Amino acid sequence: MWYVTSQKTGVSALGVQRTLGLGSYKTAWSWLHKLRRAMVRPGRDKLTGLIEVDETYFGGLDEGHRGRPRAGATKKAVIVIAAEEDGPGIGRVRMKCISRASAEELLGFIKEVGEQSAVIRTDGWECYRGLRHLGYAHDVDLRKDGLPRVHRVISLLKRWLLGTHQGAVSHEQLGYYLDEFTFRFNRRKSRFRGKLFYRLAQQAVAIEPVPYDNLVKCNREGVHNG
Repeated sequence: MWYVTSQKTGVSALGVQRTLGLGSYKTAWSWLHKLRRAMVRPGRDKLTGLIEVDETYFGGLDEGHRGRPRAGATKKAVIVIAAEEDGPGIGRVRMKCISRASAEELLGFIKEVGEQSAVIRTDGWECYRGLRHLGYAHDVDLRKDGLPRVHRVISLLKRWLLGTHQGAVSHEQLGYYLDEFTFRFNRRKSRFRGKLFYRLAQQAVAIEPVPYDNLVKCNREGVHNG
């Protein structure tokens, strides 16, 4: 846990195997995934204030294509991201894999992560139109740079996935990598790495055990509840 939390940009299973001298890549991979499942605190607080929300797409042959996917781009994973405004900067973030960018899933995500008193800022995508019916104040910004915080987070996320993990992230396990990115990003201003270690250790003893067979089953069947 100390090695994982002391690396600011995260670690790969291969890196853990080499550093700890493990004989098995499987052991390193399973240890990392056990820790990723402890990176979400049960009952964590919802986002408040002004929240920018947008979705992005990861994987597939046209990775790097901007905007919503072209018809037929079915191999892409859909990720919805919310980023709090913190003055000119970014506060806390939340993100989740969804099956498609539909009103049902996007609005469901916002209800899950945003306080009712929050102001939700999005682009003009029609699927966000139901926010007012849910009781949220909805700010539609049609400018090209109207969502700078969430777009910055998207850029950092993709750089992290393609850099630290070389893009070798299965869609079935992607949600747990998002949990790790969120855990690190929301604690990026901490001056003491020991606080990250303490928080991860605290949460690791609070969750149910995840045997290796369950990790593999998740990878096969795409089960993810993070």
